[in-house]
Amino acid sequence: MALNLYATDIPELVVQREYDLAFPQDGFKEHCLELNHKQVKGFYKELLFDGVHIGYGNLALAQKTLIQFDTDYESIEMHFALNGSTVALSEHMQHEVVFRPNQHNIIYANNFRGKMEWSGKDFQVFEINMTPAFFNQYLPKDSLIFELFKRNIVEGNSSLISQQNNLINLQMFQIIQDIIHCERKGLFKKMFLEAKVIELLLLQLEQICDDNVTNSSIKKSEIEKIYAVRDYILDNLTQNCSLIDLAHKVGTNEFTLKKGFKELFGTTVFGFWNDAKMQEARKMLQTKELSIGEIADVIGYKNPQHFTTAFKRKYGVVPSRI
Repeated sequence: MALNLYATDIPELVVQREYDLAFPQDGFKEHCLELNHKQVKGFYKELLFDGVHIGYGNLALAQKTLIQFDTDYESIEMHFALNGSTVALSEHMQHEVVFRPNQHNIIYANNFRGKMEWSGKDFQVFEINMTPAFFNQYLPKDSLIFELFKRNIVEGNSSLISQQNNLINLQMFQIIQDIIHCERKGLFKKMFLEAKVIELLLLQLEQICDDNVTNSSIKKSEIEKIYAVRDYILDNLTQNCSLIDLAHKVGTNEFTLKKGFKELFGTTVFGFWNDAKMQEARKMLQTKELSIGEIADVIGYKNPQHFTTAFKRKYGVVPSRI
């Protein structure tokens, strides 16, 4: 099972891999490709274990980059475009496959070959490939859309599970971050990743089943601004901003931000901000030798008791128990 991926004008961006997705149950491999070229800088990391290949990368592109690719195997790919855009054209697809920032879909690829164009100064992608045998364990049998996709797999016809990409919601985003930042080792890491892959697949399939997803009342231009607010929050956990300030930072208004954030992420702007602070605090409690007071200060609480109260409300235990 081989993958060849290359850009004719970027010698470093040549990937030739022999994959075997059918690892023994205790098998686990990791690989990281570092890129340092005038046109592209960054990394692409791969995690492989029984029936599953996880790949994610963060690349700084100086310009649009054309990539040639070909494979000699079949797989199901959970594709998540975190940032930047991809336009792929294959002889096996009837039309271009386009991913914009914050979109996802599921792709069946059988001996896939063609070309794709990457664009975006900060290009981030996350994808999970699995064998049909692994994927079919979790494909519901009571939905026409899933039956059509399964038929394409049986007949070997490369296809998308949904003709329209869906938006990456908050739960998906958090699971992706959990996978990327997992620090477990060996078999424990494999167990953790496999559980997260199944959880992420569950969320994708549930969203595809939900007829309301494609009926969003939010304009595409506003969706991009709301995601920009999410990214600002994650990069500035300790800042203090009003809803109006956040809206003005991305060029929208308070009402649109409030309504759109709730629709896209299922929570309020400040509910999300507080959850992000608590998650960061929990990681610091587990990995850094800091006092509770120091951690409270780092994430923006002047009063450690207020932090302790908020932490217990979120996790049901006080920080000292962690």
